[in-house]
Amino acid sequence: MSEITPDVIASHGFTEDEYEEVLRIMGREPNLTELGVFSVMWSEHCSYKSSKKWLKTLPTEAPWVICGPGENAGVIDIGDNQAVIFKMESHNHPSFIEPYQGAATGVGGIMRDVFTMGARPIANLNALRFGAPEHRKTRHLVAGVVAGIGDYGNCMGVPTVGGECEFHASYDGNILVNAMTVGLADAGNIFYSAAAGVGNPVVYVGSKTGRDGIHGATMASAEFCEDSEEKRPTVQVGDPFTEKLLLEACLELMATDAIVAIQDMGAAGLTSSSFEMASKGGVGIEMDLDQVPQREENMTAYEMLLSESQERMLMVLQPGKEKMARAVFEKWELDFAVVGTLTDTGRMVIRHQGEVVADLPIDPLASASPEYNRPWTPTPAAPAISPADVPAPDSLTGVLKTLIGTPDLCSKRWIWEQYDHMVMTDTIGRPGGDAALVRVHGTKKALAMSSDCTPRYCLADPVQGGRQTVAESWRNVTATGATPLAITDNMNFGNPEKPEIMGQFVGCIEGMREACMALDYPVISGNVSLYNETRGTAICPTPTIGGVGLIEDSAKAVDSAFPAEGQAIILIGETRGHLGSSLYLREIAGGEDGAPPPVDLAAERRNGDFVRGLILAGQATACHDLSGGGLAVALAEMAMAGDMGAAIEPANGDLPLHAWLFGEDQARYLLTVGDAESVLAAAAEAGVPAAVIGTTGAKELTLGKNETISVADLKTAHEVWLPGFMAAPDTFE
Repeated sequence: MSEITPDVIASHGFTEDEYEEVLRIMGREPNLTELGVFSVMWSEHCSYKSSKKWLKTLPTEAPWVICGPGENAGVIDIGDNQAVIFKMESHNHPSFIEPYQGAATGVGGIMRDVFTMGARPIANLNALRFGAPEHRKTRHLVAGVVAGIGDYGNCMGVPTVGGECEFHASYDGNILVNAMTVGLADAGNIFYSAAAGVGNPVVYVGSKTGRDGIHGATMASAEFCEDSEEKRPTVQVGDPFTEKLLLEACLELMATDAIVAIQDMGAAGLTSSSFEMASKGGVGIEMDLDQVPQREENMTAYEMLLSESQERMLMVLQPGKEKMARAVFEKWELDFAVVGTLTDTGRMVIRHQGEVVADLPIDPLASASPEYNRPWTPTPAAPAISPADVPAPDSLTGVLKTLIGTPDLCSKRWIWEQYDHMVMTDTIGRPGGDAALVRVHGTKKALAMSSDCTPRYCLADPVQGGRQTVAESWRNVTATGATPLAITDNMNFGNPEKPEIMGQFVGCIEGMREACMALDYPVISGNVSLYNETRGTAICPTPTIGGVGLIEDSAKAVDSAFPAEGQAIILIGETRGHLGSSLYLREIAGGEDGAPPPVDLAAERRNGDFVRGLILAGQATACHDLSGGGLAVALAEMAMAGDMGAAIEPANGDLPLHAWLFGEDQARYLLTVGDAESVLAAAAEAGVPAAVIGTTGAKELTLGKNETISVADLKTAHEVWLPGFMAAPDTFE
């Protein structure tokens, strides 16, 4: 009787058509090990079968792009024979099931993607989305995720320099943990994953293989249901101390000519790494699983191939270099084993205990996975909301105090103080500004980096939301004085088999594509995380963008703090008081409806280039982009950062004052300058809307007649919510 029953096929995530394709490729019925290999390689997580049709439409090239999507991470040129390698990935499902290890191994996995290519990681960022604060599990998840991220990054000695953290009920049953790593490498010494050289040895290095993480890729490719807690065995267990050794050993060997190709063992472990390397190189592999270092007894071939044990790499070495490579890894107290050989057959032949347990064609598994053109329906247009239709508050300063104390806008100090953001001593400033700045060690250069997304906009209008997410990333990098160079994306969505969810994905991709092209901001790497649903309830569409830019002289960079008294405050960009899908509407007026603010990409480019020019010319002393909460929140953040107030005079008498202060119009910046006249003249010549709206000074923020709040009161309101929330008892068991 066959071991491949309909129930077994279904439990491995195959549709009937997919299994028929397996039979066609194999020319016979697969055994259980072979079925498991097909299962992980064709999972949504590994194959991108629902998304790759649309991902191909994104712009991925620019003169400064060395390597775009398709490798472990993307690579850009920053001059002086230096390259920056970066990527963002999700660990959403594992982090909901086991928050500490799920988040920790997410950080470990993305760092391996970067140092696999020859880069030393110099910075980590993250983007976190949790459920409603009142949900019984939220506090437990926040505590575990933050501890996991902090412990892994801190042990690795890599600073966590930026990120974001928001709360919304759509994430109650499916949190998002997106982790990003940025690394620095020699542009002439970058390592790729395409295997080459028939007869060359295939080498396993790092930790031993255990049973943790089996079916992690397939678990990440399905909705959650009532039994999600039972999926703990599919969550990997991380060891940052071992990864630190692996990092140093790999970089040491990379300084020699021993490595032909190298691949991180991430999702689907030994299976995906070996198949992807062989497919890219057009070769076959013969592998002996008896040689794989194992930490558990009696592991089957199925378990070894599908295990997602952490801190492991697969390499192809130059023949004759095995002894030298072994010495390097044994010096760092890591396992080293020759587990296979490259062949010219185009097949993966796997032996275990003297028998062939799998014999599979490589290309159909690695590159011929299903590609779906799933049905999709566009998101219905949300109604426009006039500023006059949104009630004015009794107190403008009361609204501001409320907004900056909300879970989304409150200080995240409780989080980032658990991260070492100064290790390596190249971080410029503390987390909390527009973008983090990290010096390129030994040079005058610095990298600006940020993570951004506004899910409420993407839910209301995916195309505008996709544009805005890219544009905000571009603005955040620009606001430091850096030139934005490229992005990585993390596309977090619900079930793509539902046309309305697929429509959200298609719309966001279209908006992102338009923005990336208009802003010369290509996508060089990324990750797609679908099926973020629990019992049929989807998350808000969340296409997180990780952006990186370069400033040639870090001494010219500015931050967002009011720098001195008597500085003119200039608002750059046009204000129409857009309150649809705004935080004011949600937190004050009690609604989440309305069209999001339109994104004029030409205005984004024009205004941002102008602002960057002012910063590099030394004419701007501080800069902050405007986003959630609008002008008033940006003013409060600049005041709190500089411990200095300001007196504001409204510049648009045609708008209700609350719309002018809290509207979320795009393509806007706040600047402080010493010479307002010259800046206004330059803005007029460049066709950039600009107006002086106030002056820095004193210890209060004055928003209008008799509307004054002290900076100290702002800080108290800003700082109190998250520590108070986390100090309450954890009621989840």
